[in-house]
Amino acid sequence: MMELGPKPRRRTPTVWVGPVPIGSDHPVVVQSMTNTDTADAEATAAQVIELARAGSEVVRITVNREEAAAAVPRIVERVRAAGYATPLVGDFHYNGHVLLTRYPECARALDKYRINPGNVGARQKDRNFAQIIEVALKYEKPVRIGVNWGSLDQDLLTELMDANARRPDPRSAREVLLEAMVESALRSARFAEELGMPHDRIILSAKVSEVQDLIAVYRTLAARCDYPLHLGLTEAGMGMKGIVASTAGLAVLLQEGIGDTIRISLTPTPGGDRAEEVRVAQQILQSLGLRTFLPQVSSCPGCGRTTSTFFQEMARDVQAYIQRRLPEWRRRYPGVETLKVAVMGCVVNGPGESRHADIGISLPGTFEEPTAPVFIDGEKYTTLRGDDIVPRFLQILEDYVARRFGRDGDGKRAAAPAGREAAAPTRRGEEDAGGVAAGSAARSEAGRPGRPAAGTPAGSAGGRAAGT
Repeated sequence: MMELGPKPRRRTPTVWVGPVPIGSDHPVVVQSMTNTDTADAEATAAQVIELARAGSEVVRITVNREEAAAAVPRIVERVRAAGYATPLVGDFHYNGHVLLTRYPECARALDKYRINPGNVGARQKDRNFAQIIEVALKYEKPVRIGVNWGSLDQDLLTELMDANARRPDPRSAREVLLEAMVESALRSARFAEELGMPHDRIILSAKVSEVQDLIAVYRTLAARCDYPLHLGLTEAGMGMKGIVASTAGLAVLLQEGIGDTIRISLTPTPGGDRAEEVRVAQQILQSLGLRTFLPQVSSCPGCGRTTSTFFQEMARDVQAYIQRRLPEWRRRYPGVETLKVAVMGCVVNGPGESRHADIGISLPGTFEEPTAPVFIDGEKYTTLRGDDIVPRFLQILEDYVARRFGRDGDGKRAAAPAGREAAAPTRRGEEDAGGVAAGSAARSEAGRPGRPAAGTPAGSAGGRAAGT
């Protein structure tokens, strides 16, 4: 029998990060990280809000020095004042034990602590690690034990290399390195539990830069524990390379049911859009059918039958229109994120693809009759002709969204248009482009003290939860 869809999620406990639950009973959560100087509270809060608007459900910030730790409460205050309940994670290396102890307001304000067991502090690693766990216990915060191959515990690696050398069939240095990463994460988690850390407050990650290594490490980690797993390449790279590498690695694992939260570590271009990593993460999850964040526009790649650029321009215009309208649509039309639109360029696949979409249009190819049939819910709805095809189709789209997703709608198709042009796109609420997404990660356990009621978007009582 043909298998449709990903394998069932690997079972894990639920770890609450602020109002956002992470684990197998909840949608895979999208994370991101700021690249501002955390000591600059204004700039960092602004970027957190930017990422939250884009749909990041958890945002990590570097806490690397005293000025940064002192700024954390102000950052959280600014983010909450802007109406976002997005959890903030403190990223600690080398001196986290010192900063969390010396700045209790920072420790209290953060929603989770990230610990790197490979650099938690020279020869006092165990003592410093324990100090962070003590703070986490005091303030009831979860932790992510995040192992990176670039900062792996060298004592552990040496131990495993020596043991490997004594084997009759030694493994490769690469295999030992990856095994050391898994072992570092698991030993650290066990140590945290020995110190009193509840099992359901621990998330693990083991990040590398190569796709095949990523898959191997997480398959092994998933088989040897039930902690929720944070997926991602430690540094994916820039642009196309970073997007393709992240997609190739994460898609394999997610399809196997491995992974509970993801972050795409893209290198931004100078002055580039930091929120790009959020959109890539969302597209990976939506392409796999694991989450739904925004309407999808399908369009053909073009061929010799479509020498005109009109269908390309129309596909671009439809996509842009949906992006502009989406904030208001989300507020007015629950479920609109599931909408599927097709903009096709010729008669070969155009009608068929358009019928498979909720609403689609098949534009004329080269030498074809200059008509454009529109299909709604699998049936031919109308045929457009002339120079105003784009605005007329956008009006049909607008009417369809209102009819299908409106609270008072009857689910029937919109009435045939009378030649009206599309309504001018509005910017109302455009600042909330990361609004409520279908399949929200912020589903709650009924009766969980201090958590939203089941099915309530995180932060609905005290502000918006990004992308939830």
